[in-house]
Amino acid sequence: MKKILLLGSGELGKEFVIACKRKGMHVIACDKYDNAPAMQVADEREVFSMLDGDALMAAVKKHNPDIIVPEIEAIRTEKLYECEQMGIQVVPSARAVNYTMNRKAIRELAHTELGLKTANYRYATTFEEFQAAAAIIGYPFIVKPLMSSSGHGQSKVDSPAELEAAWKCATEGARGDIKEVIVEQFIRFDSEITLLTVTQQNGPTLFCQPIGHVQKGGDYRESFQPAPITPEQLKTAQEMADKVTRALTGAGIWGVEFFLSDKEGVYFSELSPRPHDTGMVTLAGTQNLSEFELHCRAVLGLPIPEITQERIGASAVILSEVETHNPQYEGMEQVCCESNTYLRIFGKPEAHVGRRMGVVVSYAPNGSSLNALRDKCKAAAAKVHVK
Repeated sequence: MKKILLLGSGELGKEFVIACKRKGMHVIACDKYDNAPAMQVADEREVFSMLDGDALMAAVKKHNPDIIVPEIEAIRTEKLYECEQMGIQVVPSARAVNYTMNRKAIRELAHTELGLKTANYRYATTFEEFQAAAAIIGYPFIVKPLMSSSGHGQSKVDSPAELEAAWKCATEGARGDIKEVIVEQFIRFDSEITLLTVTQQNGPTLFCQPIGHVQKGGDYRESFQPAPITPEQLKTAQEMADKVTRALTGAGIWGVEFFLSDKEGVYFSELSPRPHDTGMVTLAGTQNLSEFELHCRAVLGLPIPEITQERIGASAVILSEVETHNPQYEGMEQVCCESNTYLRIFGKPEAHVGRRMGVVVSYAPNGSSLNALRDKCKAAAAKVHVK
């Protein structure tokens, strides 16, 4: 049995803990608030801000874990190098976590060092620099904090009149103490995908079938697998994903995001060194192993002989429309009446307007209509309300 320290205990961490417990592991779930979803299924818990380096190292020294698994962006990532020097396995690696928690670092690696095709971009640390970057990139463009998640602080800017509001949104939506933004060219893509990529300790890099997704304000609302993609686009995306994950090093699952344009090809967008929210569609049994089982096996060094597509699937999120403590849910019975459909309530102790509180996943045999399945899944999710 190995001891795993999980940094961040949201819904993705919860499913990862369940996968680890099925393998007999001991998990300590950490987050900045108590009773977070992953804590509800873990062996132990710690409550502290992972941006507090001293508190992070205190938890490490208290529990002496074999493995540290980051699940969120807001971590004092430089401390993870110290953990590796102590002989602790960091997932996928301290280098990977340090790079990918900051959009500037990963963009410079992907575009400048590896030569991957990306949108044009500039950085800004002041409003004046932001104005100058906007003039160079041109309208419309996308602005994001260098450190954030789930679309926080991200917006599309169509004209100079929107600059002040976009700057305020980006700087206030940033996680951590980095108050810098990236200004990106708006790519007129036909679709966007997540390519779940699995790197192994002792085995080849494997790819899941691409996952299509729909976002609103940078945050995922629905996903579906497999996403329509040409063989040429898939080959290019796989080559890019393999190149960047090799450069970052380590074993685990990676959510590599791409824009697909029929005219301009494949653009690398972003990368997460952990299970991806759009990958919750794999909870519908679309693959022989869900993304969480894949991550668990890769982390533990267990072999993954292959990833097979078993059926098509769709997911749709359940968002809160209210602010409340100890939320209750209406409409669950209606979802459970649907065939080939699963309801997953995350168990977050507080609901906020627009917060993701659960997900519905549905499946159908290969060859079925993916659009019809997506409509069915979204209609089911719409029946659940937070009270």
